[in-house]
Amino acid sequence: MKVLLLKDVYKLGRAGDVKRVADGYGRNYLLPQGLAVLATPGALKQADHIRARAAAQREVLNKEMSGVAEALKDLVLAFPARAGETGKLYGSITNQMIADAIRERTGAEVDRRQIDSEPIRNLGEYKVRVRLTMDLIPEVTVIVHREGETVNLAAFEEEAPEAEESAEAVEETGPEAQTEEVEP
Repeated sequence: MKVLLLKDVYKLGRAGDVKRVADGYGRNYLLPQGLAVLATPGALKQADHIRARAAAQREVLNKEMSGVAEALKDLVLAFPARAGETGKLYGSITNQMIADAIRERTGAEVDRRQIDSEPIRNLGEYKVRVRLTMDLIPEVTVIVHREGETVNLAAFEEEAPEAEESAEAVEETGPEAQTEEVEP
């Protein structure tokens, strides 16, 4: 099925693009959600108008979200967790936990579906991408360490002196530290 996208669709295309998609994806998701219309000759005549309008909306949205992207770019989040001897966590650090930590640290509303990451199941340092818009995808550093150990976040943050003060507060917070306990 060929469709004309009315809005930007992640991993598919930008508004105004004509794409070939699976019949079920188009019929059950794109068309009912108002993200696309069938690529008829009449609809294709409007493609340039749709592209121009979407580009203007995208530009406005990028300007609004650029401040949030700057705040997230140098953000370092620390999650204390229980782990076995090999570094495997008892439970995992989920996208929802990362979204809650971002909301707590910056005040920015980030949905868990905007975070491109699988659940983190091992100790270590991870770069996690946050999709704010199609063009703005800042990376957040996530550090998972053992409970009881302290992590020097200042070494990971670049040119962020005010973040060093809040680094101690992150180590002491409780919601990020909650992990599921699994019996071996």
